[in-house]
Amino acid sequence: MSKGGNKSRSFSIFLLKADVTSAADALKAGHSLATTFSGDALPKDAVLYVLDAKEHAPWWQTYFGVKGKLDQVSKGALVFLPVKKRWFALSFGHVAHHLDDEKYEHDFGLRVTLNAVDPDLIRSTDILHPSGAKRQRIQLPAPGDLTLFDFDQNSTILKSLTGKVKDPKLKELCRNITGAANVRISTDKASGDLSDVCATLLELYGKDTYTTTFPALLNVSPVRDPVITKVLNGKLIDAVHAGDEHLTLTVPEIQDFNANFGISYAGAGVAKVWDDANLDDYFQYLADHGQDPADLTLEDLKKHELLITNDDGSQTHKRYRLLRCLLFDADHNGKSYHLREAQWYEVKQSFIADLKTYLDPRIGITTLPDYNHADEGAYNKAAATPTRLCLDKTSIAPAGQKAVEPCDLFEVVGNTAVLHHIKLKTLSGSLSHLFNQGVNSVWLIRGEPAALARLKVLLTQEAPVGTDAAFHKPLDDKKEKVVFGVVTTKAPAGKSNNLPLFSRISLRRAFKDLEVMGIEAELCFIADKSPPKPAKARKRKPRAKSVPAP
Repeated sequence: MSKGGNKSRSFSIFLLKADVTSAADALKAGHSLATTFSGDALPKDAVLYVLDAKEHAPWWQTYFGVKGKLDQVSKGALVFLPVKKRWFALSFGHVAHHLDDEKYEHDFGLRVTLNAVDPDLIRSTDILHPSGAKRQRIQLPAPGDLTLFDFDQNSTILKSLTGKVKDPKLKELCRNITGAANVRISTDKASGDLSDVCATLLELYGKDTYTTTFPALLNVSPVRDPVITKVLNGKLIDAVHAGDEHLTLTVPEIQDFNANFGISYAGAGVAKVWDDANLDDYFQYLADHGQDPADLTLEDLKKHELLITNDDGSQTHKRYRLLRCLLFDADHNGKSYHLREAQWYEVKQSFIADLKTYLDPRIGITTLPDYNHADEGAYNKAAATPTRLCLDKTSIAPAGQKAVEPCDLFEVVGNTAVLHHIKLKTLSGSLSHLFNQGVNSVWLIRGEPAALARLKVLLTQEAPVGTDAAFHKPLDDKKEKVVFGVVTTKAPAGKSNNLPLFSRISLRRAFKDLEVMGIEAELCFIADKSPPKPAKARKRKPRAKSVPAP
C-alpha cells in the first residue's frame, strides 16, 4: 500500500447510480480504455481502466517546421471502487468523458459540497441563467458568502461551488472542496484509505444539511420518480418533433473560447463544424444524412453527440450527449418542470404561485395595435402616431459605448412618459434581452445626464413641430413608466402563464429593479394577427467544413 505521507493529491470523484452493478456498466459503448494494466496498491475490489493513447506531434511542430522528436501523449485512468453497495469512479487525466452520462448522479458533487462547505467561506461559483442559457463563473480574491457572487436565487441555477469545508473532522480529509456533477478534493490520504474517503462523501450526499444552510436553493429539486420522468421525456420528444421555439440547445459547461472553437455533431454520419451550438444546425446535420427531426427518439438524443472541436474539426476536445445539451420547460399534472443536463427538476409549487401572485396584477391590456407586419421594425413604424413616437434602432448611450435603445415607442399618457419595449414571440432568450433593455435604458435616462439629453434630441427630431416640450416634461419631472409588449398568438387571459418559467423569473427581477427606481412597469400581450410563415429551408452555413466522422 502507498503510504500517502503529507503529500496532497487531487481527486475527481463521481458517484454511479444505484442500479449500476459493475464498472463496465458505467462506460460508454466503444470506449478506448484498456483493462490490461494492474496496480499493486489499488484499493480492495477496485477495477482499473487506463487511457494509453498513442504518441503524436504537437500541431505547432509541423506548423513551424521544428526539428527533433517532440511527441506528446495523453494518459489517464478511471478507478472504479465499490463502497457500501454503491460504485464510485475516480478520474485521473482527461478520461471522465468515457463515463456514460446516464450512469452517474449529476447532483452528487454539488450536494456533497453544499453539505460540507462553510457558507461564509466560498471562493468560486459557476451559475446558469436559463432564460438566456448564459453561463458565468465568478471568483473572489477572498472567501465570502453567496451574496457576494451576484447570485440571484430566483433567476439563476447554481452549477458548481468551491469553498472551504466547515467540519473539523472533514478538515482531516481536505481543506477545500469543489462540487458539480463530481466532487473535486485534494487529500493526503493513502490509496488504501480511498474507500473510507468515498464512504464519507456518500454519507454527506445523503444529508440535507444544505436545506438550512442554503435555503435559497430549495426552489428546484431533482425528479426521482421514473414514471414522471418518462412522461416528461415524452413531452420533450414532442417538442423536438414540433421544433418548439422554447427548446434550447447549449453547451452544458463553461468553455475556453480563447482557444480554437467549433461545434460539430456525431451519431448520424460525417460531421461539419459550426460556430455555435444551435438546434437548427443539429437539424440540418440530420437532414444532410437523410434523417427527419420528426423521427427522432429519446434513444437518438442519448446516442447523438455534440462535439467541442477546434475550428477545422480536426481535433475533438469534449463531447456531450445531445440530451445533456437541451434546456426545456414542461408542465405535468399542474406542476412545473425544468430540464437541464439530461435531468428533470421539479420547481417548487409555492415558488410558482408566488411568481403568479406577483406578476399577474402587473400584466395589463395593451393600448397598441395588433401585429400584422413583416417584422418588428415595420410594426414599430406603423404603430407610431403624432403622439406616439418611434425610437426603434436609436441610441442614448454615451459616445463610444455600445448602443442602448431608449425604447421602441415613446408616448405621454397624462403626465407620464410611457416607454414601450416590443418583442416578437415568447422565446426565453429574447424576452430576457427585452427585460434587460427596459431596465438598462431607464437607468441611463435617470442616471446619465448625457443620455437624457440625447433622448430629448431624438424626441425633438421625431415630434411634430412645436410639441417637443410636451414629450420632454415628464422626463424632467422623473415620471416614467415602462411597458413590455410581447407579440403572441396566446390569449391574454393566460397572463404570466404565457411566459416560459425562467422568463417569468427574469420579468419579476426586472419589475423589482424598476420598482427600486420608483418606476411603474407592466407587461402587455399584443395580438399576433399575421399569417403563419412557411417553414424556411435550412441553409448550410458557408463556413461549415467537413470533418471525419468520430
